[in-house]
Parts: sequence; structure tokens; C-alpha cells
Amino acid sequence: MAIINFENVGVDFPIFDASSRSIKNNFINFATGGKVGNKGGKVVVSALNNINLNIGDGERVGLIGHNGAGKTTLLRLFSRVYHPTEGKALIQGEIGSLISISLGINPEFSGRENIYIRGALLGLSKKKVDDRIDEIIDFTDLGDFIDMPVRTYSSGMQMRLGFSVSTIFNPEILLMDEWLSVGDEGFKDKAEKRMTDLIHSTKILILASHSRKLLEKVCNRVIWLEHGTVKMDGAPEEILSRYFS
Repeated sequence: MAIINFENVGVDFPIFDASSRSIKNNFINFATGGKVGNKGGKVVVSALNNINLNIGDGERVGLIGHNGAGKTTLLRLFSRVYHPTEGKALIQGEIGSLISISLGINPEFSGRENIYIRGALLGLSKKKVDDRIDEIIDFTDLGDFIDMPVRTYSSGMQMRLGFSVSTIFNPEILLMDEWLSVGDEGFKDKAEKRMTDLIHSTKILILASHSRKLLEKVCNRVIWLEHGTVKMDGAPEEILSRYFS
């Protein structure tokens, strides 16, 4: 069973240099959509405030909101990159993230070596990667390039490498920031199939997207974030019609 339960969760980022505060406040409000305040004598940006969520098995949740609304911060909370500064957060289940699939790839190392590096960043043991290494390499369609430095790869080849590692295991909670479209037409077809299989097999899907068509197709629940708070949470039809009106 996979569970995400947030009770009055907030995330604040401290501002260590509070000089020229009025200028800084204006800039941060514009750039992040967060609210600047003073907590315990410290100047902070409140990125998320009073988030209450209960997400369980079978839910495919779309995250919507304008830039700076808090979607990225919330995704990073779900992935445990960030931790709440207020409230209680319970996340139960193995997490898979398709956000920044090239993160950690070192251009000086070979594709094969980078499979282990990327796997470690995803929390996979060396044994888990060992058990699936041939399957990962086969899916990349890189051929002999797999043992060459990644700096010799095209950007498309690098994306194929990152995608193949990041999607080899079926997580209980899958996090996505938009739909991934990877590689040329031949690779794109099998990547689309793998993405679809992942979505069907995962217990919880969290998908941040600006695409109404995608959200209507994939999600059975939508959460609308605005200025770091939940504005609406419910059926996609109602929320998307209001958001895109």
C-alpha cells in the first residue's frame, strides 16, 4: 500500500542576507511566487503553506498552477529532496522520479558507468542494477557507444541513457514533471509504451503539467496550487474547466 498524507505542511526558505529588504522582497515575490515573512526573527520565503493532502492507491493526481505556484517544491517534498519546516508529512512507498532524468550523468564516464551513477541517485543498489544491466543497455539502443564517454553522445543519446535507467523499475509512487518525450521516432514509440506501462503499474501517480489534454487523459484527481496553497482539489473536469477558463 502506498500513502501520502500531509497535515498542515509548510516549506520555508530562509534568506540569509536580508539587507536591502524591500528590493529583495519584491524580487523574490516576482521570481518565486512565494510570500516573504518574518518567523522567529528570520526573514523567510514561504514556498508552501498549510498543505493538507491524503493520497492513496489508485490515484492519478495532476498538479496545476502558474509558475511559482509551488508545484516544483511540492514534487521535491514528495521525492524527499525537501523536508517540511512545518506540519507532518507521511510518505509510504517506494518512489520513482522522472524529473531531471539526466541528473548526475558525468560526461567523462562511459554510458555503462553512468548507469550505476544514475541508479545510485535513484536509490538503487548495485545488485539491483547488476541484475538489470543488460536490459537497460539493450533499451538504450546505444550499441558500442555504451562503453564510450558520454561527452561523445548527442543530446538525444544522453536522454535515452537517462530514460532507460530511470524507468527500468516500477515504483509504488511515480513523480513526473510533464510527459517525457525522448529520442527519435523509433525510440520514442517504445519510450511511450514504457511510460504508459509505468503509469498503469504504479500505485500513485503525481503529474505536474500545463497540458489540459494530458491531465484529462491520465488523471482522476487534480490539485490546483496558487501562491503555495491548495486552491482546489477534486475531480479533473470541474477544476480544469475553471483553471483553463
